[in-house]
Amino acid sequence: MGAKVLYSVRIPLFLRNFIPMRHLLVLLLLVLSFSCAEIQQRQSFSSVNIETVYEDSLSIRAIEIMGGSLAFAADKGTFGSIDLTSGKVRTNVKKYDTITPHFRAVAHTSTDFFMLSIANPALLYKTGSRGQMELVYKEEDETVFYDAMTFWNDKEGIAVGDSMNGCLSMIITRDGGLTWQKLPCSNLPAAIEGEGAFAASNTNIEIKGNKTWVATTAGRIYFSSDKGKSWDIQTTPIVSKEPTQGIYSIDFYDENIGVAFGGDYTAPEGNTGNKAITNDGGSNWHLIADGQDPTYKSCVQFVPNSEGKELLALGFTGISYSSDQGNTWTELSKEPFYTIRFKNDSVAYAAGKNRISKLVFK
Repeated sequence: MGAKVLYSVRIPLFLRNFIPMRHLLVLLLLVLSFSCAEIQQRQSFSSVNIETVYEDSLSIRAIEIMGGSLAFAADKGTFGSIDLTSGKVRTNVKKYDTITPHFRAVAHTSTDFFMLSIANPALLYKTGSRGQMELVYKEEDETVFYDAMTFWNDKEGIAVGDSMNGCLSMIITRDGGLTWQKLPCSNLPAAIEGEGAFAASNTNIEIKGNKTWVATTAGRIYFSSDKGKSWDIQTTPIVSKEPTQGIYSIDFYDENIGVAFGGDYTAPEGNTGNKAITNDGGSNWHLIADGQDPTYKSCVQFVPNSEGKELLALGFTGISYSSDQGNTWTELSKEPFYTIRFKNDSVAYAAGKNRISKLVFK
């Protein structure tokens, strides 16, 4: 990705005889500093090569890169992994009694993989000691609907769902996912009527250190500075007048620079009030590229090693890229996907309808 320029610094003989040694050293340091800056300068993406690595008649909205493998879970109870070196795919199907779960949220620790189903009953599975997924949490209610999950560390994790009984649904583990407890409404801000999250790409939750941001359909962000023990509300200018509007995806490059993306999947051509940026950890958000493309996207991610300047957003409306923190965007492809995860700063994997693909950006 960096400019392929190597430098051999040579001081002409007449200069060496003329310039005092201390000045030569200063000159040498200046030349080297400019050289290193040019070597490290990143080049913006201008194209993407897309290679399908897995195909099946599935809706795949949740993927995680785990070392040398990509783990995923989908509808029809299907889950599996792809070896990123050999390309070998392993799949399985998990059923609960007569129910075939629809999975849209996955997460992992250094030792375990987790997957969580939408709708009633909510079923959360963890890799078991006998090589089979084991049920570690179940919640039954006509209104239960979980959307996303992730972990702070190997012991502590969180899953988020639509509001029930006046507050957002949040379950937390502090023992590596063996047990999960639901936060009482007394520990959470009051929900807006109908407030929930979109189970579109498993990117409603973002974590940096102990800090956590949860994006909702109401265009709000629930913020915790202490790994889910207490919560405050951050407001954004993302449009949320209709039930199908709100924030579909958030990502943070560090504890300060974050992005929120949304729109309306039923009116995907809209490009106003659907993307915002923060540079102070979410205390203040402002719209970017308002009234300009891209339109609706279900997932947004910062490009690794880009100093928070490069963004990649995708959805069934295609793939778009920004090199200036979202002020201007370029469409790289019209290929539809639901979610994406970067392996490094030029290679990513994306999932969507019936496929998972490897994306190489150039």
